[in-house]
Amino acid sequence: MRKSSHEPRTTPTIQVLERMFTLIDALASREEAMSLKELSEVSGLHPSTAHRILNDLAAGRFVDRPEAGSYRLGLRLLELGNLVKARLSVRDAAMEPMRELHRLIQQPVNLSVRQGDEIVYIERAFSERSGMQVVRAIGGRAPLHLTSVGKLFLAADDLSRVRSYAARTGLPGHTRNSLTQLPQLERELLAARQTGLARDNEELELGVRCVAAGIYDDQGKLIAGLSISAPADRLDEGWVAKLQATAQQISTSLGNHHMAPQGA
Repeated sequence: MRKSSHEPRTTPTIQVLERMFTLIDALASREEAMSLKELSEVSGLHPSTAHRILNDLAAGRFVDRPEAGSYRLGLRLLELGNLVKARLSVRDAAMEPMRELHRLIQQPVNLSVRQGDEIVYIERAFSERSGMQVVRAIGGRAPLHLTSVGKLFLAADDLSRVRSYAARTGLPGHTRNSLTQLPQLERELLAARQTGLARDNEELELGVRCVAAGIYDDQGKLIAGLSISAPADRLDEGWVAKLQATAQQISTSLGNHHMAPQGA
């Protein structure tokens, strides 16, 4: 059923999202570009409504306009699809090795990826018997400079990008141990580059220490980090070699055959 052309602009958010998805599904059903008239007919949306939503999608690069009045799916969807594919493959490759590492050390093992200026936790192997009280939910986020995996990603950046990150974020602290000054952070990043390891010494949460090793793809690019979280007084340096071996195992299964830097 066609919508009135006098439809108010204050459409409820859920309805707007439903209409966006309807238009994206319509574009996905055809290989060639579609006209506004076709999209209106297929989606059942009034042309003015469809046009407004398509303009918003085009502004976000979710939709392209190859020529005036025609639309097709945009490159932003390809970029997002590739991100999802990469994360799914990392998660698939990591799950069993993570479980095995957790079985050996009986402490939480986390898989994280970078998203902008934050780390996003995408998988975890843990058990309630470990004594670990603070457990971040999958999908949880944290600033790069306050986390072990985040420091690995910053260490992979050149100096100018690290300084841009510091200027952009202001290096906020969460605890008295947080690194909130650039010289301190740069020293830690240098150590991470040399050893292939990064640490969080109660910088995100008091009472919790972490150590992380990187996971690399077939091009040698850092795509994720594997970290061990433990109560601050229980982080065992004997776990480091197991952590690095597990991260290397996951990297190898993703096509990476270059050994990461080793160190403690």
